[in-house]
Amino acid sequence: MATPSLLLLLADGRFPAGAHAHSGGLEAAVAAGRVTDLASLEAFLAGRLATAGLVGAAFAAAAHRVAMPEPIGSAHPARSAQPSDTPAESAARSRALARLDAELDARTAAPALRAVSRRQGRALLRAGRTIWPDAPFADLPATPGGAHQPLVLGLLCAAAGLSRVETATIAAYGTLTGAASAGVRLLGLDPYQVQALLVGLADACDGTAADAARAADDPPERLPAAAAPLADIHAEIHATWEVRLFAS
Repeated sequence: MATPSLLLLLADGRFPAGAHAHSGGLEAAVAAGRVTDLASLEAFLAGRLATAGLVGAAFAAAAHRVAMPEPIGSAHPARSAQPSDTPAESAARSRALARLDAELDARTAAPALRAVSRRQGRALLRAGRTIWPDAPFADLPATPGGAHQPLVLGLLCAAAGLSRVETATIAAYGTLTGAASAGVRLLGLDPYQVQALLVGLADACDGTAADAARAADDPPERLPAAAAPLADIHAEIHATWEVRLFAS
């Protein structure tokens, strides 16, 4: 089956959501001497995919399910998400998204990472509102700083007519490519070798996305909660730097 062009567009690092400004924690890991070469970058990316990648993909898929319920086995939803026809439906969606936002906040231990997620959510929301003005973005929780990025991504992918699995794939893929690109800049690695590394992680990325999409059927309290305490510590340290190449 052909890959939908919209999936490629939304997964593209050039999509105007500011992802290029973030290293996914790699800048702090490099400064700490924990990532120094291609092999240690691969280990870093694999760990990131198994933790932040799984959690973010599951919450994006869950937000997609809220916007557009679909059978988990379907390749594509029957239609793109449209604004609710009734206030009751909109209110129910708002409550569900608020629960997801609170649960994701609880899984993000570092205040710096919470702020980053909400900042990226705001950037993605600006793009989403411009491209899909009729999508139900108004149902996102009105929390200080805005909704978490995976929730915005879920609604945006639903508006684009993508499936739940495709939504999770975009989320998981983004956790890999941003940090991999940063590795080229921070460590001066051969970009061809870094791309080969990403190819080697493609099956793991697809598997993570499939697991996340299946988990989206669970209640918010039972969604994945994989954690990386060292990444939380690095994020807090990185936030104190006066000079840095990446925002996070």
